[in-house]
Amino acid sequence: MMIKTEIKNIPLCFETAPGLFSPNSVDPGTLAMLSAVEFVREDRVLDLGCGYGPVGILAARLIGEEKVIMCDISDDAIQYAKRNAVRNGVGGVEIRKSDGLTGIAERDFTKILSNPPYHTDFSVAKHFIEDGYRRLAWGGLMVMVTKRRDWYKNKLAAVFGGVKILQADGYYVFLAEKREHNPSGKKKDGKTQKGLSKKLRRKYGE
Repeated sequence: MMIKTEIKNIPLCFETAPGLFSPNSVDPGTLAMLSAVEFVREDRVLDLGCGYGPVGILAARLIGEEKVIMCDISDDAIQYAKRNAVRNGVGGVEIRKSDGLTGIAERDFTKILSNPPYHTDFSVAKHFIEDGYRRLAWGGLMVMVTKRRDWYKNKLAAVFGGVKILQADGYYVFLAEKREHNPSGKKKDGKTQKGLSKKLRRKYGE
């Protein structure tokens, strides 16, 4: 199957197959997430759970393939993402098999984007959020889209210290910034700087 579409004025073409996520058209939640984000040349982007590749390939087209990493746990998804990267002129983009962020060592991403499997329990999303926080540069942004609101709002706020929520087409888009750390633990406005709790810092050896 082939999907021909245009996102952010970029014409794109994706080969898909039954069994992949949203094989007949680019998922509307993914489109809602992309509508909330602007990519800039200075970005370093991780497409977390890339599927057949619309998010990471779009980012690579906009800012350069060397500034994007895509990953997925599915061998089939990786195979199709690689084909689609070549098809869309960004065959040099790095695409890795990874169970969540276990295969991602980099810690300098300015944006991590994910459409997590929210129809299951929250263990996958919990890993994405906690470990994603550690992989972001200071000032970096985690962007997630789901149809569930409260759990994601509470978890992202607990880890990042705050979260912005947008609503589009029945989906919630969450934007959480990894705020600059300072030794006093205070922001310039006097509010307490939040981040990983002591328990999570122990968990991750930080």
